[in-house]
Amino acid sequence: MGELLRFRLRFGRADRTFLARWFWTVDRPLLMLILALMGFGLIAVAAASPAAAQRLSDAATRIPPLHFLERQLMWMPLGLILMLGVSMLEKAAARRAALIGFLAALLALLAVPFLGVEKNGAVRWLQLPGLQVQPVEFLKPLFAVTTAWLLAARFDDRSLPVIPLSAALLGVIVALLALQPDFGQAALLVAVWLAQAALAGLPLALLAGAAALGLVGLALAYVTNPHVARRIDGYLHGEGDTYQVDRALDCFRSGGLFGTGPGDGTAKFRLPEAQTDYIFAVLGEEFGAIACFVLALLYLVIMIRVVLQLIEEDDPFTLIAGTGLVLQFAGQAFINMSVNLALAPAKGMTLPFISYGGSSYLACALGMGLLLALTRRNRHVLTSPYLRVQPA
Repeated sequence: MGELLRFRLRFGRADRTFLARWFWTVDRPLLMLILALMGFGLIAVAAASPAAAQRLSDAATRIPPLHFLERQLMWMPLGLILMLGVSMLEKAAARRAALIGFLAALLALLAVPFLGVEKNGAVRWLQLPGLQVQPVEFLKPLFAVTTAWLLAARFDDRSLPVIPLSAALLGVIVALLALQPDFGQAALLVAVWLAQAALAGLPLALLAGAAALGLVGLALAYVTNPHVARRIDGYLHGEGDTYQVDRALDCFRSGGLFGTGPGDGTAKFRLPEAQTDYIFAVLGEEFGAIACFVLALLYLVIMIRVVLQLIEEDDPFTLIAGTGLVLQFAGQAFINMSVNLALAPAKGMTLPFISYGGSSYLACALGMGLLLALTRRNRHVLTSPYLRVQPA
């Protein structure tokens, strides 16, 4: 507490430095919530690391029990630096950076069918030195900001065809994801675009038509893609390979309300992808249902905090971009937790800031950095013209 007090005194409201301006304009409660989520993530990876290391070890290669925690301790500071650095951008700079980043991520996504590596029957990753990158992870937050920029132009000139243009852009991305295949990420992006288009004034009839078109696309995927059919059949009828979700439910049953205790879980050692897709089940076993509820509540509070900020927003771009970013973040969390609890078909999607992985972690940090940058404001006491943040 003393350190925080000294920090606040150092960056007083009369301080005109760059860091002081950032400190007094960034949404500090939201930043604290995100940092709490990052801390929660380290605990989760520490719990999942021994199980994942044992499962991935073989006679030739033995992975140390805390290998994944050690790796995550490298990704966390990098993600924190990225998030804070992006959050310090002015709105116009953040918007331009997001557009450039989106074009780069789209090019990387285009390269996946030709240069990508296969993992678990899907080609979604590009191999870089020491790191496998999943381009769609970075594309998601950048897509939300880029489409917001397009859609916000409609408020200045309603004759601009920005809704068809953004829909066409979405169609290209969905088609590329279908080739991998990755229908879960495609569905998440469609949901984000629908919400943003609604805020931009898309008529209700067209909104309903777009949603119906999405359902038709899902039906076609079920008919034409055996992978999708197996996942949906397994969810609806318990048919096919349900091993992953069955082991996840075993973890929740083993943990009960209060959990077995840190390091005392045993069901997690039979759980595939314990460090990534099913890390929520690991938390359920070792820390119990109450801890899982607290984590889900933390995501909800972050979403509510952003919504409360956006309610007061009069800039269409900020409103649409902020809505897209927080829906993408919270929607991914909702999907992951639903899959772990057998409430949704199995889908390889990480839990933001909780699951292990450099690509996912840095992408989440980028998205939250953009959200912090776009919601910066000076509402209360920064009355000096030297301290005011200039509008984008």
